[in-house]
Amino acid sequence: MTLDKKDKKALSDIRMSKAREFLADADANVKDKRFRSSVNRAYYAALNAVRALLVIEGINPETHEGAVTMLSLRFVKTGMLPVDVMKGFKTLLSRRAEVDYGDFDTIGNAEAEDSLKSAGFIIETIDILRNNLLAELYKEG
Repeated sequence: MTLDKKDKKALSDIRMSKAREFLADADANVKDKRFRSSVNRAYYAALNAVRALLVIEGINPETHEGAVTMLSLRFVKTGMLPVDVMKGFKTLLSRRAEVDYGDFDTIGNAEAEDSLKSAGFIIETIDILRNNLLAELYKEG
């Protein structure tokens, strides 16, 4: 994916906005006791935050596993993000698959609340790094 820095920022901002919108949806679903929907929205909130970060590096993974791999390689293994971000993201992905495809899921309030908290942590942690990277990108010229 070849984008100039202006386009990278614009796309990153759009994706982060979606992340926050989906997080709000996850919260509303928890309050309405729609736990499966909440877990789904929490995962997609985190995924959009991950994609908002990756696009700054010109990376646009086509699969969920691609997003996991690229996040790990570019940001976790390099120490730019804490391992807890990756652990939380993998847990959200697993729960999302369980609620979307499993016949006998056992997602309840505790898992939904934990997913919401984890997605919020991922979004906030990524957004700090994202803003730092965008500032560096614009410093470069």
